[in-house]
Order: sequence, then C-alpha cells, then structure tokens
Amino acid sequence: MSRYEALGNAIESAVRKACEGKEVGVAFSGGMDSGLVAALAKKYARSVTCYTCGTDDSFDVQAGRELAEKLELPWVHCRISEESIEDDIRELIMATKVSDPFTISYELQLFTVCRTAGEPIILTGQGSDEYFGGCARTVDEDEAEYRAVMEWGVERLMKVSVPCELAIASNFRKRLFYPYLDGEVVRQVGLVDPDEIRPRSLEDRKMVLKTVAEELGFPILAHRTKKASQYGSNTTELIRDAARAKGVRYNRFIAGIYESLGLRDANLLRDAAVDVRMDPILLYDAEQVLGKLGMTHSEAVAEFYRKLAKEGNLDFLK
Repeated sequence: MSRYEALGNAIESAVRKACEGKEVGVAFSGGMDSGLVAALAKKYARSVTCYTCGTDDSFDVQAGRELAEKLELPWVHCRISEESIEDDIRELIMATKVSDPFTISYELQLFTVCRTAGEPIILTGQGSDEYFGGCARTVDEDEAEYRAVMEWGVERLMKVSVPCELAIASNFRKRLFYPYLDGEVVRQVGLVDPDEIRPRSLEDRKMVLKTVAEELGFPILAHRTKKASQYGSNTTELIRDAARAKGVRYNRFIAGIYESLGLRDANLLRDAAVDVRMDPILLYDAEQVLGKLGMTHSEAVAEFYRKLAKEGNLDFLK
C-alpha cells in the first residue's frame, strides 16, 4: 500500500462521482491542483475541456496552455484585458452582489470560466491550499499562528469564497464541483499527521498532495510552480491600472463600480453613504444575525450611529 493510497483514492472517487460519463469543464490555472482534477477527470468523463483565465501574457495562460498540451486535453483561453476588466467586474458584482475587493479579484477567474464554458459541469481545484498547506503565510510561523492561519483559510473558503462561486455558477446555470472539499477527502486529510502537511519552506507547500499526484500516476504534476490566481492571471494588475487611470485607490475603484449599479440601500443614496470595510468572514457572521433580526446593513449601522450620538462614547459596547 502506497503512503497516501486512501487519500488518493478519495480524491479520485470525488472526481469520478462528479464527472463520470459527462461533459465537463475544468477551471484550469495550469498548477497542480486543477491539473490533477483534469487528469483524473480525463479517465472518467465523456469529454474534458480546460479553461484558463488571464491576460494574453499572464503566467497562468502560459502554464495552462503548456500543461493542457502535456495532458492531451483541449484548452480554451478566457481572455481578460485592460479594455474588458471594468465590464467584467460589473458583471461579476451583478451576479453575486459581492463588494469585497479581494474576493472580486480572486473570483473573477472562475467567473470568466463559467461565462465561457459550454459544459454544464465545472470542476475546480479550490480547497487544496486550505487543506494541504498551500498558503505562503503559513511558512516560518509558530505553531499557534500556523493553526490560526489554516483555520482562518478554511473559514473564509466556506463562508466567503464558496458562496460567491456557487452564485457565479448559478448565474450561468452551471453545476460546480469541489473534489478537494468532498467529505471523504477532508476526512482522509484529517487522518494525515499534521506535521506532514505543515510546510517548512515555500518549496514544501502541499507536499502531501504532490506525493498523492505521483502515486496516482501523474508525476508531471508534482512540481508545478504556481502563483495565486489573482496574480497569475494578472487580474490584480489590471484592476490597479484601471484604478490608477481614474485617479482612485484600488478599493475605491471597486466600490465605485458597486455603487454605480445601485446596490446601496435607497436611504443611503438619498442621504450620506458610509464606506465600511471589514473582514468578509465577520460580514458573513453579522449578516446571519441581521437576517434573523430582519435588519439590513444600513439599519444596523444607523442604529449604531444613533446610539453613539446619544451616548457620546462607546461605553455601551462594554
């Protein structure tokens, strides 16, 4: 029995369940995560097409084209450019109602894939970084900070990224599958010694998954270099350039597009708008409470301001 046979079998089974006998697309960055999903899908799906988002000269586009050729799979470039970026963001916001700049820069890649793909099913490598130690921030941290970063990553994934992505898929009438978030895969990851998952250097990140790729017969995938998707696709660079051209900061550029769509509450449009930037996980948790209370963001903020004005201090928060 190979070292991670049960984990490898779980990943392969998750891919098989998602695509056996079907026509599928893969959100394909050219890295190991999506590469392994595509390679396994090829074994079971009726057809597999790889879709890579990025500018013409981006790292991901070059890597995606190269890896798809090695895997002998059809490949499609989902092009983004300086001319299209503002309209792309506008469409994404309309589909998801998301306003967080980081989330928008990160999810624009899946958005263009779902918009371009003709297949009804899209597979993604999402979740690999969070469960297999792929985050660069975890390197060289002490044990407590490492655990905090890993837990925060999973929480953000499930509360922010996945809901946004499911909204994107629904907008284009696609079904989205996450092999690395499959219940049995997550269970098998939990059985691995945490010290084997924890990276000691940038090169050691996702070492367990690299070994799994080799054991499943895809050594070509085990040492793929990868940038975060918002950088590998040049999405972040395009947004920064567009913001600079308008003479505003990155976050203000995104907020301006959001507001131009009339997505702020009507009372704020009539009166004064308050820009509130916060951690999207906190926003998610707060929205669950507000939903139960039947309140909007604006009503909650207005209530806080009324209390602040009345008391003249923040002692009421103690």
